[in-house]
Amino acid sequence: MARVSARFPDFPWDTLAAAKSRAAAHPDGIVDLSIGTPVDPVPSVAREALTAAVDAHGYPTVAGPDEVRDAVAAWVERATGAASVTRDQVLMTIGSKELIANLPAQLGLGEGDLVVYPELAYPTYEVGARYAGCDVLAADSTLAIGPRTPALLYLNSPANPSGQILGVDHLRKVVDWARERDVLVVSDECYLDFAWDVPAVSVLHPDVCGGDLTGLVALHSSSKRSNLAGYRAAFLSGDADVVEELLAVRKHLGFMVPTPVQQALAATLGDDAHVVEQRERYARRRLQLRAALEAAGFTIDQSGGALYLWATRGEPCRATIDWLAGRGILAAPGEFYGPAGAQHVRIAFTATDERIAAAAQRLTA
Repeated sequence: MARVSARFPDFPWDTLAAAKSRAAAHPDGIVDLSIGTPVDPVPSVAREALTAAVDAHGYPTVAGPDEVRDAVAAWVERATGAASVTRDQVLMTIGSKELIANLPAQLGLGEGDLVVYPELAYPTYEVGARYAGCDVLAADSTLAIGPRTPALLYLNSPANPSGQILGVDHLRKVVDWARERDVLVVSDECYLDFAWDVPAVSVLHPDVCGGDLTGLVALHSSSKRSNLAGYRAAFLSGDADVVEELLAVRKHLGFMVPTPVQQALAATLGDDAHVVEQRERYARRRLQLRAALEAAGFTIDQSGGALYLWATRGEPCRATIDWLAGRGILAAPGEFYGPAGAQHVRIAFTATDERIAAAAQRLTA
């Protein structure tokens, strides 16, 4: 049997042990900005819905109750601008990472199929494709793909790690190119609520797709917008035929979101007030941390969206990680996300106000 180490790259965060240990030795403790995990409270609407549904003695269904699917579909219409989204065009998942990791395999892709993802990319796009036995290619332009036609093409906007936001014209060109070649476009939009400099546009928006969702799937998550990372509540929406195929496969495999979690997800999608409040928290932290980094000599590139600052000191990223660790700050090396990140680090602003203030003080001392 093939060893896991032979099929997959090393798990990136395992390589940060030495830097984390050094940062933790700081007299005032570590400021861990390496992972974008929420630290703020779960909104009350989610806790109340979860509690009300706690007597969930029966098995949930993979599709979920009609009222939950309708709530997801209504949010997709409101948030993305897509018209007439129905419950048959949405599917809940056990977090978005699970879906990305399993998507190529669950779509029946494998040896001989090509999966394309951005040059700076969340590592799971590659891992999920390799898990299915697919060929992989990192490319930011359709021209860079070459003559071979991919089976699946990932987009990510606002992007992890860089915060890049893809404009309407770019998205439309990619969609048109993919449709001419019968390529499935999967757009990871889990940071759609967090666009700071310019608006973020979904691939499902009529200005991008002409109101036709054929060949398009968008991924969304409650982890960032509602602080529900621990709930593992996410969903996809788009082409009804793709949703139907995935639903059939996932029924056989038992990919069921727990009933209380489904109800909590539906409740948060019906409430925008807590998202506005969370955006304001992140906006304050972002500005404070950005100012401190720039004062310390960093250049901030992209970073127009998402929950990270894509920062560089014009040196190899591991040298920057060591410099930050000496000040008790842990970040993610840009090389985690591909060779194009070799001189950058990804710095999350998802820590508490107190830890962000501590990081700013250390950077400017």
